[in-house]
Amino acid sequence: MNKILPSNRLAAALSMSLLCYGCLVGPTYHTPAAPSTTSYTATQFPAKTASVTGPGGEAQHLALGQEIPAEWWTLFHSASLDRLVRQALSGSPTLVAAKATLRNSLETLNALVGSVTYPTVDASASVTKQKISGAEFGLPKETFSPFTLYNASVNVSYVLDLFGGARRELEALESQVDFQRFQLEGAYLTITSNIVTTALREASLRAQIEALNEIDAALQTQFDLVEIQFRLGGAARTDVLAQLTQLAQTRATLPPLEKELEQTRHLLAVLAGRMPSDSDVLPTFTLDQLQLPAELPVSLPSSLVRQRPDIRASEALLHAANAQVGVATANQYPQINLTGSLGYMANSSSTLFQRESSVYSLGAGLLQPVFHGGQLSAERRAAVAAYDQASAQYQAVVLQAFQNVADVLRALDADARTLKAQAAAAAAARDTLDLTQKEYQLGGVSYLSLLNAERQYQQTKIGLIQAQAARYADTAALFQALGGGWWNRDLHADIASMQNKE
Repeated sequence: MNKILPSNRLAAALSMSLLCYGCLVGPTYHTPAAPSTTSYTATQFPAKTASVTGPGGEAQHLALGQEIPAEWWTLFHSASLDRLVRQALSGSPTLVAAKATLRNSLETLNALVGSVTYPTVDASASVTKQKISGAEFGLPKETFSPFTLYNASVNVSYVLDLFGGARRELEALESQVDFQRFQLEGAYLTITSNIVTTALREASLRAQIEALNEIDAALQTQFDLVEIQFRLGGAARTDVLAQLTQLAQTRATLPPLEKELEQTRHLLAVLAGRMPSDSDVLPTFTLDQLQLPAELPVSLPSSLVRQRPDIRASEALLHAANAQVGVATANQYPQINLTGSLGYMANSSSTLFQRESSVYSLGAGLLQPVFHGGQLSAERRAAVAAYDQASAQYQAVVLQAFQNVADVLRALDADARTLKAQAAAAAAARDTLDLTQKEYQLGGVSYLSLLNAERQYQQTKIGLIQAQAARYADTAALFQALGGGWWNRDLHADIASMQNKE
């Protein structure tokens, strides 16, 4: 039987390993298939929604498959809103932090790319004054004179990524970069959506306050008339008190709305990257300044998973978990490290770089895991479990996204029908109040009937304004639920600018 010398065993192992170079152990990642559903809701959305005269009363219809613009908020045709959103995008600390996190991930990836792709090369130089003892060589009685040793060398080291462990780690880091990128897109979408919905909230509050002021003025006029009638003996004292109570109750609803309006303005300032004290320099928003988009671009269900930032971020984590399974698998295979050194060594600086002072070394090391007490197998099983977890979380995010879109679509239809009903109720309440006031002045109805008519008109007027605002808010929510059109921006330019930022 031929014996294989240790050096030959190493050479054989190196040869077999080099033949395997380029292999990637572990599962290959595949993008999850899009859901097969062709509709967001169980029942078909109407060809167009109900319509009514007044702010927010336009009929809307869905343009299925039409592209969503990156600057979707411009569809409301408000120059003030567009200007405020742009201010927020340029001054938001949240976006600055998200961009910095993405740059961190990019540079971490760049660091690993260099170590995997290229060998490490280090230059070193040293001067050493030393004295040795003969005891180091088994000659304790021998003495040696001190000497100076000069050394200059270049050292090279390279780890052969035979089974793709480092490349799988690189794949995982690339997925982390994708995750941070989609986190940034999510931050963009959140800030723009928050600006729009907060501006819409301000417009709604201003309309409600204006309506209450009008009702307050009408109630004050009615109170003055009742008081005159009381003085002339045409009304009872209880009628005066009842009208005063109605007036006071109406005025009591104003301070909470005014407080909420101020807080909404503070929030707008903060979203725009300003201090709350700067809210007075922000543009004001009213419902009549905004135009409800009549045509709503809606992504196909098969495209939603590629457009929602939260879905793409969850998929990036799934990809990273898949790559970590490959890393854990590669750790069970041999690892080879190549080293080399070329330099000069001499006892004087004048002879350091002479030919006879040259030194070099070449080496190769093989590490084959043999027994780790089950650690490596357990680490791989843990990586597989982490992948299963990421897969389940991805599916949950997809389901939630489709629910968001379905909910908003149903809300848009319901909002339109609600607004139409509220408009009819408000018109009827206004006519009832006018008629009741005339009949009361002629003595045809009781004062209680007049108070009920006033109360109904107040409730329907506020309900009408809230219904108008709901249509604007849910339209903005649809654009948010569909991903906000970020894919229509120049993303490569954004990434390049962050990579070049010092």
